[in-house]
Amino acid sequence: MNPESAAHALARLRELDRDRYFATLVLPAAARPPIAALYAFGAEMAAIRERVHEPTAGEIRLQWWKDALKGQGHGEVRQNPLADALLDAVAEYHLPTPPLLRCAEARRFDLYQDKMPDLETFEGYAGETVSVLHQLAAVILNAGQPVETGDAAGHLGVAQALVGHLRAFGYNATRGRIFLPWSILAANGVREEEVFAGEVSEGLLAAHQQFVDLAHEHLGKARAAIAVLPKHLRPGFAAVALVGPQLRRTEMAAEQAFIVPPDLADWQKLVRLCWTRWGPLPR
Repeated sequence: MNPESAAHALARLRELDRDRYFATLVLPAAARPPIAALYAFGAEMAAIRERVHEPTAGEIRLQWWKDALKGQGHGEVRQNPLADALLDAVAEYHLPTPPLLRCAEARRFDLYQDKMPDLETFEGYAGETVSVLHQLAAVILNAGQPVETGDAAGHLGVAQALVGHLRAFGYNATRGRIFLPWSILAANGVREEEVFAGEVSEGLLAAHQQFVDLAHEHLGKARAAIAVLPKHLRPGFAAVALVGPQLRRTEMAAEQAFIVPPDLADWQKLVRLCWTRWGPLPR
């Protein structure tokens, strides 16, 4: 892997997704650059909606990445250091490109004002945008050999997505976006105009608790699945150490559902992540 491209990918990850950047610090040295490139790609896909003013521009950016992954891009693809690092990781570790293409395709949802319709759709979206990162990181940690981590990657991805969107609920509402399953909100009597007005109703509190309960359920299943993985794969799932405390803080701040709850300090995150290397998974 080109050292300059690898360094750029790591810096880009630190800028866009500090939690995943911190998670790379507990990886084996050899696996850190390719996994950082993978995580930075995921963060780049997630950030597109924040950089464009209309969906068409976002569609063009997503298509550029899809063309790059298919080998259909022009010569400038390798001039993009993040793309260069990602393609090197794909080649060196024989990573399958269809999951990465599905990740980019799933991010089309971010560009439009449609509500997330239901839990099944949300879980699929989380699988294609978050779980995939853990699954492919495990392949890298397994020296490029296919490995089955389905329950660990799947449940951790959904738990992370639920916590992330609970934390960002108010921010997304100010932009006319609802990423949490609308069917659950509607079943509790929540109205769209209430969400966009930032009103905390009894129905919203009930739906919030349901989302929290779902996150706890997925987190518990993820922790059980990670605990029985081969030891050399577990660093790819170190982020599980951050989801529990973030979820608990989100649960305690339910009545301020439109305000981002306080997060762990950076040093606390680092301690929890490091602990995953030497002891049982912290709760």
